[in-house]
Amino acid sequence: MSEKERLRVLIVDDESPARRDLKRLCSKIEGVEIVGEGSEGLEAVKLIKKLEPDVVLLDIQMPGLDGFQVVSRISGLERAPAIVFVTAYDSYAIKAFEVHAVDYVLKPVEEKRLSQAIERSRRIRRGAEPGPDLKALISAVGASPRRLAVRQGESLVMVDVNDILYATVSEGAINVVARALEGTVGFRSLDELEKELGTPNLVRVHKSYLANINRIYEITPWFNGSYRLRMEGKGGPVIPLSRAQARELRKILKW
Repeated sequence: MSEKERLRVLIVDDESPARRDLKRLCSKIEGVEIVGEGSEGLEAVKLIKKLEPDVVLLDIQMPGLDGFQVVSRISGLERAPAIVFVTAYDSYAIKAFEVHAVDYVLKPVEEKRLSQAIERSRRIRRGAEPGPDLKALISAVGASPRRLAVRQGESLVMVDVNDILYATVSEGAINVVARALEGTVGFRSLDELEKELGTPNLVRVHKSYLANINRIYEITPWFNGSYRLRMEGKGGPVIPLSRAQARELRKILKW
């Protein structure tokens, strides 16, 4: 492959295992040269200006600046790179294309899917293909099961949002309890998690809890107008339902 066709790629992700996976997958794609890697938004902006990569594989949720803020900071560059967002959250898809991303790849990243994004970047930079088709890409992303990346130790486990029982704040972290596992997610607050997932099944039942109303097994009176929710089954976990949120839940469940 000629030097003209070679793509210089910068990888930016705040998780080192994710960067390793992307480097490994990129090494299998012909004509790709990894010119650097970064772990947060401000660093990404500096590296893009310094290295002038052809393509940036860019995470969205990162310390300092998020992926969209990075794009905003570099939008005025004379030689701006093609942006391929790589993230665990499909709810970002529409916004990704509003900032003219070339593509949008969901974690865990598959070799074939990444290769398609790289090749599309190559074609667009050569002028052989127009920019991203918003409707087509959103349709393709939306066809996939809606999933959330939950961290367990050094691993990210992809969980179907419908399998979440509840989410709670514990020691400053957002913990998610699903049908088969428990772990943390990379959101700063329950409000942010609720907004980004955008599913009506996950509702606030307490200032520190979101619950999947489709997984409520039992509602038990507690004290001062509050309740306890047993999730999933007879032996399932129990979480609080505040008096204020009980009124809202009554309306939803027609209880």
